[in-house]
Amino acid sequence: MRTRLETWGAWVRLDAPAALVALDQQGAKLIGLDGGELWRPDARASSAPLEAHVAVTSRCGAGCEGCYLDARPDGAHVPREALESTLDELAAAGVFTVAFGGGEPLLRDDLGELGRAARARGLLPVVTTSGIGLTERRAASLGAFAQVNVSYDGDEEVYADVRGFPGAHAAERAMRMLHDAGVPFGVNVVLTRDSFDALETTLLRARSLGAREAQLLRYKPAGRAARLDYLARRLSRDQVARLGPTLRDFVRAHGSPGFRVRIDCAMVALLSGDAELYARADDLRALGVLGCEAGANLCAVRTDGQRAPCSFLPPGSVAPHGQNAPCSACAFREVCRGGCKAVSRYLEEGDGPDPECPRVVAYRQTETA
Repeated sequence: MRTRLETWGAWVRLDAPAALVALDQQGAKLIGLDGGELWRPDARASSAPLEAHVAVTSRCGAGCEGCYLDARPDGAHVPREALESTLDELAAAGVFTVAFGGGEPLLRDDLGELGRAARARGLLPVVTTSGIGLTERRAASLGAFAQVNVSYDGDEEVYADVRGFPGAHAAERAMRMLHDAGVPFGVNVVLTRDSFDALETTLLRARSLGAREAQLLRYKPAGRAARLDYLARRLSRDQVARLGPTLRDFVRAHGSPGFRVRIDCAMVALLSGDAELYARADDLRALGVLGCEAGANLCAVRTDGQRAPCSFLPPGSVAPHGQNAPCSACAFREVCRGGCKAVSRYLEEGDGPDPECPRVVAYRQTETA
């Protein structure tokens, strides 16, 4: 068990079962924690992120058309000493989880050692990979990771539509190797106009290969995805309208304790148009289903060592948004937090409300009618 005191109580990370739990001051006291001066009524909150995304390399030969890092075959690995220094800083700040990414982390010969280095500092390591180049020996070396996330957007045709090359076979092969090595793994599924309608088939295939979790990711205009065809690749308005029902139908039909379905924080704003979820805004907030975490519970460390609010935003502070209409009068605002800042900055060059949020779309249509 690892703990971090806050002005309101404490975060507690459990390893078995794996969970991050928020306790108020009374609950924290029951397990023997004492916040001291931090629990005084006039104490000022100064909380570190719960999770840090750390880019360990900018090298990758896959050439995914939507790569947020714009990784290339001639990219460079971050020096091991710099990464260990970063891990020291994150551990000292009270970060709980470190997510290694790139580029392609498997191109580093010391990836397994990095997982063990994070564990030694009390950090919970996870890593995202395309699975390309994974061998049985490399799979066995990743045992220190709490989870390996394999990028998997669908079968060969769907995968190629999303990423620009046929990589589904390599991803499925990697999943089989991880399963045989006893390494827990999940899949990251990027939702685009091409992959959305195949989602059920994709998730069932991943589950059949041993995945224990699927994380659904919104397609974001960063890196190589920041170009005009973003408008044709993002979810259509009809697909956004069907997102909530699609997720509910899948979980009701196929959900189980052994296979979870999650959405990234950028996806939450797209659910605001779902009447059932909008009516349960308070429940979603209580359950921790929250929108943009950039610069709050999440931070990113780039390959050059600079800190950023998230992997899709440049270094520097992020101005809060969602303060103006229609967000200011929206019951979903405390849940979605104004939506994805990466999308807002790309489409509108500012920190206004997420322009793809169904309620923002409807409001603007009314204003211009």
